[in-house]
Amino acid sequence: MIQAGAFIDAARARGIDFYTGVPCSYLKPFINYVIDSADLDYLGAANEGDAVAIAAGAELGGRRAVVMFQNSGLGNAVNPLTSLTHIFHIPMLLIVTLRGEPGGAADEPQHELMGVITTEQLELMQIPWEFFPDDEDDIDEVLARAQDHMSEFARPYALVMRKGSVASHALTRAPEARPLAAPAVPPMPSDRAAPTRSAALAAVRRAVGPDDLLVATTGYTGRELYALEDTPNQLYMVGSMGCAVSLGLGLALARPKRRVIVLDGDGAALMRLGALATVGTTRPANLVHVVLDNAMHESTGGQATVSDSIDFCAIAGACGYPSLARPADTEALVAVLSRRDDGPVFVHMKIAPGVPEGLPRPDITPPEVATRFRHFVQDGK
Repeated sequence: MIQAGAFIDAARARGIDFYTGVPCSYLKPFINYVIDSADLDYLGAANEGDAVAIAAGAELGGRRAVVMFQNSGLGNAVNPLTSLTHIFHIPMLLIVTLRGEPGGAADEPQHELMGVITTEQLELMQIPWEFFPDDEDDIDEVLARAQDHMSEFARPYALVMRKGSVASHALTRAPEARPLAAPAVPPMPSDRAAPTRSAALAAVRRAVGPDDLLVATTGYTGRELYALEDTPNQLYMVGSMGCAVSLGLGLALARPKRRVIVLDGDGAALMRLGALATVGTTRPANLVHVVLDNAMHESTGGQATVSDSIDFCAIAGACGYPSLARPADTEALVAVLSRRDDGPVFVHMKIAPGVPEGLPRPDITPPEVATRFRHFVQDGK
């Protein structure tokens, strides 16, 4: 058994200072120690996949990250681990607890199968792993192996934590109160011709500054943004649907002086709606979340979403976004983004279905996009 501080301080000496995840009783000492540390950050995520995306954004912004969760939530992280961190070559340290370990302590019935297949799942995802150290003399060697892998392959490395690996650590810092901002919800625009997605994206590009960072959700949004103009401040996500705003959150926290504009879709936003609560509670002033809503999953055949039955702005306001906007046309969208209100700003805009004829796919690979984007972010302010 080790002290939480022994591992965390050794990790901090290697530049690892950003922690995110979902709690597990095995992780309680770790989370408490990070929360109590003035020079470390812990951000609790709504689910494990969001945590992976938050850490990915932090890494692109120049901060080395740890993602912590119990193995029962590993399934929630499979999508971003296989289609975001693997595809874009984004390294991070995973700490996955081994609930329901075969031959181990008795545990709840829901952990029985996951206890058997946890390490097999990591191997199927081509994520190398080893057991979390339970002897302080082994910490440096474990971290060195993890860091060597992450440096060479730019992909995650996992530590599987057994019960009793870390001694208890009581939390001393009281949670910070975050009163709800409760902004006025803007009305739905009157019936008028909605702009195309390309027209809306062109309006966004007109409003961005030279240091702004654009994160485009998977599907046609990223492809149409690329078709308008390919620039190093743009990240075109593939897969990892619903993770764009969580990645943008991690990026905004890592680079608080850079404005981060997330270009989301209605289907993607609905898929991981809990991320809005994390953004609304964290409230980075430099984050703008734009949802372009055509009420359909257009890139998969035009199946309807439920966006016409809900109010995205009302949801964002209830989650704690202090600034809401619902532009009716592209000029209004330019005006909203040009104001540079303190965020997080939530922008909901109805768009018309339709895809430009001959829409190209990016001829730059995801790892090349990530490397170029990382340099643009980290070489700036």
